[in-house]
Amino acid sequence: MQIFPTDDEIEMAADLLVNKYNVSPHLLGELFGREARDQANNILQSLRLPQLTRLDLAKLLIQRKGSGLFAGSHETTRRLRLHLLNCLPGDKIASLFRNHSSNDNISSVSYMLKPLSEMKWHSGKGWPKDFVGALTFPTIFAGIASEDKAQPIHIVPPLQKPPLLAEFQEGLKKRMLQVLNQEGDRTRCVITLPTGGGKTRVAVEAFIEWMQPCFSNRKYLVWIAQSEELCEQAIACIAQMWSSREFVSPLRIYRYFGKYEIQSDDLLGGAVVASINKLYNRINSRDEALEAILKDTGAMIIDEAHRASTSMYDVLLDRAEEICGSNLFPICGLTATPGRAGNRQAEETRKLVDRFETYLVKPEFGKEYEDNPLHYFREHGFLANPHHIEFRSGREYHLTEKELLDMTLKNDIPDCFLERLADDKKRNTQIIRRLLDIPIGTPTLVFACTVEHAYFLSSILSTQGRRAGAVSAETPMVLRRALIHDFKEGKYDFLCNFGVLTTGFDAPKTECIALCRPTTSEVLYEQIIGRGLRGPKFGGTEECKIIDFADNIRRLGTSLAYTRFSDFWTDEKVEA
Repeated sequence: MQIFPTDDEIEMAADLLVNKYNVSPHLLGELFGREARDQANNILQSLRLPQLTRLDLAKLLIQRKGSGLFAGSHETTRRLRLHLLNCLPGDKIASLFRNHSSNDNISSVSYMLKPLSEMKWHSGKGWPKDFVGALTFPTIFAGIASEDKAQPIHIVPPLQKPPLLAEFQEGLKKRMLQVLNQEGDRTRCVITLPTGGGKTRVAVEAFIEWMQPCFSNRKYLVWIAQSEELCEQAIACIAQMWSSREFVSPLRIYRYFGKYEIQSDDLLGGAVVASINKLYNRINSRDEALEAILKDTGAMIIDEAHRASTSMYDVLLDRAEEICGSNLFPICGLTATPGRAGNRQAEETRKLVDRFETYLVKPEFGKEYEDNPLHYFREHGFLANPHHIEFRSGREYHLTEKELLDMTLKNDIPDCFLERLADDKKRNTQIIRRLLDIPIGTPTLVFACTVEHAYFLSSILSTQGRRAGAVSAETPMVLRRALIHDFKEGKYDFLCNFGVLTTGFDAPKTECIALCRPTTSEVLYEQIIGRGLRGPKFGGTEECKIIDFADNIRRLGTSLAYTRFSDFWTDEKVEA
């Protein structure tokens, strides 16, 4: 199924908007964003490049909106639809109105225009198709019909082969099974590997194989993750692994995060993939379904176990102990960083040790690995060699009192300051100039300061003939998957994003990571750069460049995360 308009369809639609239907520069500017348009022109002027023409602006708008060019109920979008309808002959307007309105009281064509422009837009359905057809736009601009929504229960049939585990991963799996068979419900362990080493896959292989006989007895494997993206990644991995085996029965996977709920009547055993926030909230509300799941939990896996010292996990495991007794069930943590930084490091690390580290399951590569796991994984092709570039912008910022307060609450750079960075024309000019220096054909992930910043950077790069896309949490899932797929296939040089590609995302051929947003969080920073660290033996690259756009931020109170990774880089250089 086609998701995005082709270059020819974009050209055709832009020509129709500008040359046939004479959409004004003012309306195009409002649709694209007047501030974004003005900043784009300022940046192009700074780079000594031509200013945006009306046709350029139309193309950028279409590239950003894609098949959703006419979708939505925003006032400016309705004005665009009204303007276009007003260009049609009266008989076409009357025909559209007769076919899509039940109001028989309107007979004058001039009174039909506004109700038609405000008609609810269901992408890919009858009204959008007739609208674009009457105006001779390509059919893609009727939009993509919403995909069937994911259901709370995902049933997986057997047999579909995944890639084989690497030898060291197979060894980890065997040791996990030995621990589980030996310790049973008393199993407390951590699987630790460098980022990109395949912790999720190893854990899924071991626990599904160990739990398989128990599922028919209505037992549950509870998998806990921090975000919806990570939950979906776990579901995909569990489903793929189960499908690869010649098991007799299908597996039920229950979504228990975000908007998804589980009813007691649905419970028949299987894998429960949950977010810690969901579990915490449902424990406090005494959810009967969750109580039943905890009572029959056969094993629990906690992804990103470095976060498991928070009070939400205390509440979860205390409640599980009330239900199941002190032995509970096997609990395994997955982490690339077994400890946590901060003022309470000693206390929190002790909690992790008490909770998990009866067994620490890690590769047995000998002293060379023990001395430097990262170096070993790079030398043997499991991880890419990261080359770090610190791009010093020369820009200086002073955090306001509100920003300092927000930073204390968030324990990272506050959103209001990131918005300030996103609107800085001079900084954006430097970013665009540096990104354009990246050779064509280099798959690059760009981490922007805000959602609008991601779309803005993508738009400017597109004006210079570079294939660029943008995704955010606001991007419909079907479009997000398509963009990520096309990026993996090499159809885009740049994939700009905000807040969605730090975890639960895999594009092994990524050759460059550009961090336009600062962070003080080591965990977030490691997740970001981890998107480009897959080595040749995992289908990735030998090398990956990490570009940090560094600013002088006064009153920060702590160092930016990248400054704490000096021992991580294969080499490092500074650019101004």
